[in-house]
Amino acid sequence: MDGILEKQAVKRVLAALAENQIKGEVKILSETAKSAAEAANGLGIEVGQIASSIIFKLPDNSPLLVITSGRHRVDTELVATKLGMGELGRVDADYVKELSGFSIGGVAPLGWINPPAITLIDLALNDYDVVWAAAGHPHAVFPATFAEVESVCNATAMKVGE
Repeated sequence: MDGILEKQAVKRVLAALAENQIKGEVKILSETAKSAAEAANGLGIEVGQIASSIIFKLPDNSPLLVITSGRHRVDTELVATKLGMGELGRVDADYVKELSGFSIGGVAPLGWINPPAITLIDLALNDYDVVWAAAGHPHAVFPATFAEVESVCNATAMKVGE
């Protein structure tokens, strides 16, 4: 796992954490954390503590970031309705990389090269004292509180799934 902390995407996350005075250190996992279940296994925590960054496309083609608990999937109809939109568009890996600067499997909620137009954070994450999010690489994660992620990401708290 040498060199992960030297990756540009991880360096952006480290800089954002330092800039926003989030004290949790980036942890390098021996196994990949591409899914919430894999990340939770690697950390020995509940899957609900994983703050997954899921990206959708808004009607104007700008990105919507939903930071969701690993214990459920984003209910796109629910979110679209709450945002007053017909539907949320699906995105591909190129869209994600171009706008966030991260590859799928390591998308962090902060440190984006082009910040999302709207960011939502799943209220279910507030059930935990500490949540863990991707840190720019499939093997890198960082801990934070719900309030820290909500504040730093300028996120709106919302129920986004069951």
